[in-house]
Amino acid sequence: ALKGYAYALKEAQRYDEAMRAFKDLGIEIGSPYEYRREISACEVALGWAKLPPEYEIELMPFNSGNSDYAPVLYKANQLVFSSDRTAATGDKVYNWTGNAFSDLFLVDLGSNSISGFDPALNTENNEGTAAFNQDFTEMYFTRCFGGKKDAVDYCRILVSEGSAGSWSVPYMLNFMKDGVNYVHPSLSPDGSILYFASDDPEGWGGWDIYASERQADGEWGNPILLSRVINTQGDEKFPFIDADTLYFASDSHTGMGGLDIFRSVKMANGSWGPPYNLKAPINSGGDDFGFIIDYESPEPEGVLQQGYFTSTREDGRGSDDIYRWRKVPPPPAPPVAQKEEPKPEDYKLLLEGYVLEKIYEDPTNPNSKVLGRKLLPGAQVEIQYGRQKETVTVGENGQFSLQLQEDTDYDFLASKEQYLNNAESFSTKGIGRDPDNPVQTFEIEIVLDRIFFDREIRLENIYYDFDKWDIRDDAKPTLDELARNLKLNPAIRIQLGSHTDCRGATRYNEELSQKRAQSAVDYLISKGIDPGRLVARGYGESQPEVDCLCNRCTEDEHQQNRRTTFKIIE
Repeated sequence: ALKGYAYALKEAQRYDEAMRAFKDLGIEIGSPYEYRREISACEVALGWAKLPPEYEIELMPFNSGNSDYAPVLYKANQLVFSSDRTAATGDKVYNWTGNAFSDLFLVDLGSNSISGFDPALNTENNEGTAAFNQDFTEMYFTRCFGGKKDAVDYCRILVSEGSAGSWSVPYMLNFMKDGVNYVHPSLSPDGSILYFASDDPEGWGGWDIYASERQADGEWGNPILLSRVINTQGDEKFPFIDADTLYFASDSHTGMGGLDIFRSVKMANGSWGPPYNLKAPINSGGDDFGFIIDYESPEPEGVLQQGYFTSTREDGRGSDDIYRWRKVPPPPAPPVAQKEEPKPEDYKLLLEGYVLEKIYEDPTNPNSKVLGRKLLPGAQVEIQYGRQKETVTVGENGQFSLQLQEDTDYDFLASKEQYLNNAESFSTKGIGRDPDNPVQTFEIEIVLDRIFFDREIRLENIYYDFDKWDIRDDAKPTLDELARNLKLNPAIRIQLGSHTDCRGATRYNEELSQKRAQSAVDYLISKGIDPGRLVARGYGESQPEVDCLCNRCTEDEHQQNRRTTFKIIE
């Protein structure tokens, strides 16, 4: 009860009272550290409230009493947005919100007239969060399926091609995995990179932001998880990319309550800079998300920039409402005594590190679903920077802390008995001193996996052309990751196994699978792995994952049986 009360106070922007409630809550559960982040966020929000606002905001007149969210610019003074208003075609209930399914709508900003966006795209399923390329010939959007009570709703990103004012039947992107949600697409201005959010359990935690690069053949490459500078153990959603600046919503970076909108600038070395909170009035005690910039509409006199965002704040019309923001020049500051600059010793870069382990649905089966992660106490973390090296032992809370040096690269190697070693890196290069924030704190997570001796572990995304055993380009990232893990764990030996489906002669399948297993071994050797640590084993059709009568197996079942595996043999 106290926990809910504390968060309710924070959402209502009663930060003094919320701080006291979080402190009491920490004492009550015997862990004062637990809510330190929330207490710090309340302190920061109180300070922000005293600053002159950088923005003016306006509730848009086309909002309904329902949920209207995620606006995106369209042609000639128009917005496309998502809404579950009564005109939506879906009649199911969305588990995540408890409301009806949403559709995509088009609003003319001059007349505020609203219509359904396109009948080819709006269905009885849940459509939302659109993104367009520069010439409006491609449209990416989210569609969520399901709706039955207590059912799991899976969300996918679809793409539709536009021509002469109409849109094609959409199709799904190529990289999405079963059982994982993909939402909130945002396309870079040149159309080469797609940003989106996903709850993939292999991410940093909760919802994370990923990027996929368009390949030469037009397909999208394997998603790349953005760094811990952006993603946290909580939720990061609704990315919007503007040249070298990423805007996104997060409930875990220091904020005012719920989801807050942040921006991060890509630095010269390609890494993302520390997120900057847009503060009030953009952010509030509610959820604030779906930030975009409007470069098309003329800006009124005295307005530096304008755009739109979504908020659940209390002064709206529905559960989610769309607002216009306008950036205005700050008011003239009254003459004040010159602020004393921080001394060099006042500047600090702090790192909070966490060691976690994967949680499997079946703790004895490494091929079962990954449910998430939990903190892992007692691990050793070797820290190397420059010519220096030190080792720390992770405490009972799974955490270690470190004061960082400026302009320095750090390598972290975590280990624990009965777990595979893993490593992460962090760099303070490009992180400048901020007089308004002399103490900057960063986070890093290192995730360890249990050692499953003599258990076959399936390697995803390793496919072969018909009757071939060459390693295809799309298989190399998986094998590269396996090579990395072998280098981090030099004491283990593994067996690479290859399995075929039941079609074809038994002897032929045995020979083909042996060649494929040997190709995988040869590739790892080419990456610097000692041949003595690798064994190739072709199983042919002898160990099917799905035991079905060969002439009755479905194509999906045949695909499951055609697989490449590895197992730790010592």
